Amino acid sequence: MKKLLYGVAYYDEYMPYDRLDQDIQMMKDAGINVVRIAESTWSTHEPQNGVFDFTSVDRVLDAMHKAGIEVIVGTPTYAVPTWLVKEHPDVLATTPQGPGKYGARQIMDITNPVYLFHAERIIRKLIGRVSQHPAVIGFQTDNETKHYHTSGPNVQLQFVKYLRERFESLEELNRKFGLDYWSNRINSWEDFPSVVGTINGSLGAAFSQFQRKLVTDFLAWQVAIVNEYKREDQFVTQNFDFEWRGHSFGVQPDVDHFAASEAFDVTGVDIYHPSQDDLTGIEISFGGDVARSTKHNNYLVLETEAQAFTHWVPYPGQLRLQAFSHLASGANMVAYWHWHSIHNSFETYWKGLLSHDFEPNPVYEEAQTIGKDFARLSTHLVNLKKKNKTAILVSNEALTSINWFKFNMNSPLNYNDIVRRLYDELYKLNIGTDIVHPGTESFDDYDLLIVPSLYSAPDALLEKLNRYVEQGGHVVYTSRSGFTDEHVQVRTSQQPGVISEACGIHYSLFVEPKNVTLKDNPFKVAEDDNQVDTWMELITPTTAEVLAYYDHPHWGKYAAITQNRYGQGTATYIGCIVSSAVIRELFSSVAKKAGVWGLDQEASYPIIVKSGTNDLGRTIRYYFNYSEQAGSVVYPHGDGKELIGEQSVTHGQLLQLKPWSVIIIEEA
Repeated sequence: MKKLLYGVAYYDEYMPYDRLDQDIQMMKDAGINVVRIAESTWSTHEPQNGVFDFTSVDRVLDAMHKAGIEVIVGTPTYAVPTWLVKEHPDVLATTPQGPGKYGARQIMDITNPVYLFHAERIIRKLIGRVSQHPAVIGFQTDNETKHYHTSGPNVQLQFVKYLRERFESLEELNRKFGLDYWSNRINSWEDFPSVVGTINGSLGAAFSQFQRKLVTDFLAWQVAIVNEYKREDQFVTQNFDFEWRGHSFGVQPDVDHFAASEAFDVTGVDIYHPSQDDLTGIEISFGGDVARSTKHNNYLVLETEAQAFTHWVPYPGQLRLQAFSHLASGANMVAYWHWHSIHNSFETYWKGLLSHDFEPNPVYEEAQTIGKDFARLSTHLVNLKKKNKTAILVSNEALTSINWFKFNMNSPLNYNDIVRRLYDELYKLNIGTDIVHPGTESFDDYDLLIVPSLYSAPDALLEKLNRYVEQGGHVVYTSRSGFTDEHVQVRTSQQPGVISEACGIHYSLFVEPKNVTLKDNPFKVAEDDNQVDTWMELITPTTAEVLAYYDHPHWGKYAAITQNRYGQGTATYIGCIVSSAVIRELFSSVAKKAGVWGLDQEASYPIIVKSGTNDLGRTIRYYFNYSEQAGSVVYPHGDGKELIGEQSVTHGQLLQLKPWSVIIIEEA
């Protein structure tokens, strides 16, 4: 990228009256230099089968180009038109809840041949029409693509073919999946049942992995079509999203972001997060770290909130804080969903930068200051490169398998809860973090590796982790890691299986804790934070040092948290669910031993510090205050210049941060 992009999603088709010229003028006044169009309006562009009308696209492209605003065009395939469903009802996905019903977006079967035929036709018609337009800088394929739980007979047939390619025989599949249980054994490929009703976690997890592959293949198929038309100076991206809990939260269960991103020139994401008193910046950071790590490069935030819901309307200063937080994680684009608040239908009150009256408002006025600063500081802030020495290993396979086998019968706790409990504390300690995955070729670039609940993993991955430790790495495992193989078959050795020797421990029993704490409060946290909940393993150390024992009349002889020297490195094992406060204290200690504790750790949340190197070869340091209260921090680095206020900064200077504010320093 040659400059920072500051943008909005724009839907001329949704407008209650023609106001394109007024919108463009207001965009220019706000420093908006890119818009995203077309991904949601297939039925407008093809009102009947084979009848095309790109009037709205043409007029927007021409007007934006005249105004000097660039455009990203989306392929409009994630919301199908009525005529397609009327003529071919089977394009709707059959899910475990039954046949699909028309109305919402993202309800189609992405493998259906009729859907694919019509999707390809609209892609070729649209992209072929716009690709040479001078306003168009890139393309987005589909939108927030997932498999939508498609699982009808045609998908089941493809799944069987997928399994036949992976297993040498049906006998091998029966054995590795344990299908003799409850007479689930399959004695002929022709007898293979639908997996929708399966009670077998191995088979269910394999189907989920297959469904994620459907997404990867579908997106690669779209990219290949668009690549036939794009110019050398254009890019292709995708708007990936995350697990949704009323906001972006964790690893997306239905997409392998690392595999799916391979086909794209640049990764794009949408990141939505709590605001007002609940704004922490954690979701911005987590989503950004995932996006950046998929291709080890900068990324685009194709959607984030402006006003959105009533509980998200930002306090003064928060919109700026959010925008620069995206840049600090490596984003080259920040774009709002969306420009204006729509006046009808499902997302009427998911408000945009403008309210329903289209008039300037405090959020829009704050956006104007962001646009000016993005333009003024673009050469200093674009293409920020980060070199982190800490990483978290995330796994879609572990996520799926833990969904099948919960921590206990009474708890909703899942894999992403563990991931976020660990990630959040690294963030609060200002420890910069990359995201790695089971397919990562080597972990050797990192001094500290955090491994949340790696419940399902092949021997080869666990052996690679052992070598990482043996050769000098520091790893922190949490409970249930190494428990099952890649087919979710429990290992027959003492747990934690392949990593037992490196961790210097073993266990056979695990229980649901009741009235259990850590003995003598070894991490000196508040009494309530010293509790153990949900899951605990009764660990016997072999060569490991015990960092914490359980405090319980019957389980008190067992270790809860251990640390073991193995070769040149160290393996720390957390055998239970502990509080965020305990994790924070433990990470502080581990980070120091791993050598990733430095000057930036002198500050901690709500003061957040992020850094990287810009195109000029200079270090950029961001200081954020995620608090309603003013804050301060002693600047511990080399002299430089504060870019927003254009003031000199010297080593040892006290930086004063107003509530919800940011300071950006470029070292000399």
